[in-house]
Amino acid sequence: MDASDEAARGLTDIEGFLYWEAHRRTAHCRAAEFAARVAGLSETQRAEIEWWYVEEQICMCRKMTQHITDHITAVEKHHAKRYAQLRRGAYGAATLITAVMFGLCIAVLVGTAG
Repeated sequence: MDASDEAARGLTDIEGFLYWEAHRRTAHCRAAEFAARVAGLSETQRAEIEWWYVEEQICMCRKMTQHITDHITAVEKHHAKRYAQLRRGAYGAATLITAVMFGLCIAVLVGTAG
């Protein structure tokens, strides 16, 4: 792996970390806003609600990300398979056309020589 690949990988990792941190902070703010509106909660109860909500949001986000990853992987496999089929068909057609052209050239040469 050269330096540019390593740098690209590092940037991707940083981007992923910043995405998750932003999501976690947003979830925490939303949970805090929700808990603040519920009357009669102790600080411990508010903290538990906030913690539970943030953990639930992170879990759901991971599940969604995994689902998207699985879907993209399946689509990539499908397209790779389809591309291989098209490539084999193109190679077969090119081979057939080459053989026909070669046969025609031989026929023309034999016809003009005789």
